[in-house]
Amino acid sequence: MGRLDGALGLLVEVPAAVLVLAEVIVLFAGVVARFVLHAPLVWSDELSSILFLWLAMFGAAVALRRGEHMRMTAVVSSAGPQGAALLEAVATGACLVFLAMVLYPAWDFASEEAAVTTPALGISNAWRAAALPVGLALMTLFAVLRLLKYATFRHSVQALVAVGAIAFAFWLCKPLFEDLGRLNLLVFFVGVVAGCVFAGIPIGFAFGLGTFGYIALATDAPLLVIVGRMDEGMSHLILLAVPLFVFLGLLIEMTGMARAMVAFLAGLLGHARGGLSYVLVGAMYLVSGISGSKAADMAAIAPALFPEMKQRGADDGELVALLAATGAQTETVPPSLVLITIGSVTGVSIAALFTGGLLPALVLGLFLCGVVWFRYRQEDLSHVKRVTWKEVGKLFAIAAPALALPFVIRAAVVEGVATATEVSTLGIAYAIVAGLLVYRQFDWKRLGPMLVATASLSGAILFIIGTATAMAWGLTQSGFSRSLAEMMGSLPGGAPMFLAVSIVAFVLLGSVLEGIPAIVLLGPLLFPIARQLGIHEVHYAIVVVLSMGLGLFAPPLGVGYYAACAIGRVNPDRGIRPIVGYMVALLLGTILVAAVPWLSIGFL
Repeated sequence: MGRLDGALGLLVEVPAAVLVLAEVIVLFAGVVARFVLHAPLVWSDELSSILFLWLAMFGAAVALRRGEHMRMTAVVSSAGPQGAALLEAVATGACLVFLAMVLYPAWDFASEEAAVTTPALGISNAWRAAALPVGLALMTLFAVLRLLKYATFRHSVQALVAVGAIAFAFWLCKPLFEDLGRLNLLVFFVGVVAGCVFAGIPIGFAFGLGTFGYIALATDAPLLVIVGRMDEGMSHLILLAVPLFVFLGLLIEMTGMARAMVAFLAGLLGHARGGLSYVLVGAMYLVSGISGSKAADMAAIAPALFPEMKQRGADDGELVALLAATGAQTETVPPSLVLITIGSVTGVSIAALFTGGLLPALVLGLFLCGVVWFRYRQEDLSHVKRVTWKEVGKLFAIAAPALALPFVIRAAVVEGVATATEVSTLGIAYAIVAGLLVYRQFDWKRLGPMLVATASLSGAILFIIGTATAMAWGLTQSGFSRSLAEMMGSLPGGAPMFLAVSIVAFVLLGSVLEGIPAIVLLGPLLFPIARQLGIHEVHYAIVVVLSMGLGLFAPPLGVGYYAACAIGRVNPDRGIRPIVGYMVALLLGTILVAAVPWLSIGFL
């Protein structure tokens, strides 16, 4: 079984890696042809869109095989060895049931798209739409293999019987659901989705199961609409920035650019009390402006800083607490994937979001530095050797090409050289040249695994966006958006109350969901309300993202916190107490940003 899984995995991982590389080449060629040769490639966006859907589905299949789909494991981890093993089997069985139910509608959808001809390439749109049934079939196969490989026969049978029994019970209750009206939203989009999430079922599949159940049992809409909405959610070309920026984040770590930046900042501030903690805050700010992925940011910084900080006597829990806090702090530093997602689902200018996110993240960074100053004000530095200004100058000279990359990316967008999607390819080209010619550190053997890792993470993210888009469609068609608008708009206190309620709501959402699916679900519903109340859409976006980041990295539920612990190789229990002060500082900073709109829109 292991050999079969490995062989099939290779057959999927190689095309997934090739698709990532192809997207980089096609988009970079488009930038060169338009800006340098003044001869735009009219087919580049269309080809990128076709390849992108295949990349999303193949990446989702790779993520399922590797067990890398985003999920909440707090309940699973506390269930004991036997209970956890059973819940793992139930999660895989639930994924299998969803895939089996949606596979035929996906095939039907691809068949209907065969009648559509693409405008630039002049080929059948089935070449693009076929990615959905093919990808879902591969995911079904990997779910079966995963169940056979990792679960015992008894657990597999128990899981499939339990999931099948629940599905059959829901089917028997179809007449009841037809009479419930909008109460079905609570049953499927709260009850089913929340139950699936807490049971450890990957978030994308939890959304899919809730949406499938709602459409199949409580409405007359054809099941084809689920696949159509998934296709719509995953096909926004702006989301192509997701895999490209993830790959860029891996590149800067591999080429030594991140290490060079950290070494310069450590030389500049390492002699001060809490100096390396300030370096951690600043380094996360800089690296977030490059990768756009919180996991990539933390993975680039922690290995470079933690050993030196531990040598100075820093506590493990304090280190991981600050790492998680800086992850929340830098959620709005461009090119944030959450900001890109907001732009794609709400129509807000991504360039404006990139500009508006810089100062609020700096404000939150200052609040974190205040906590660092208070905690380290009595630190003994008698054993620390101060780096001379001459050595600092040398470190700056080495780090200069790496420090310039965030500004190169931003300038390319602002000056119109490349779009927010294409600019990542310029960053990739810059990182490759810097790694080869400046830092002389480029491990070609790591390139393949990096491309596969990029496809896997991107597929997991895009699958969530696809199923969340289908879920958002169900919420919208039910009239929920109108009811929500009326309720939120009628809150006493106007805009301030709306902002306060939004902060609380998105902190809670962020602790359970990743920022991207929460935005896809609620962004189209809440942003029009904010505009009606006179709140600038960029200001509201920044407040929402900061609030979600606070929930995402706050224990005990925030999955970002556990990612920071895994990267820092620290037991999660050690960081819970130290992180409280940092979370309070971030909350105060978020309230300040919400109260002072100029911090978000002053430079637009």
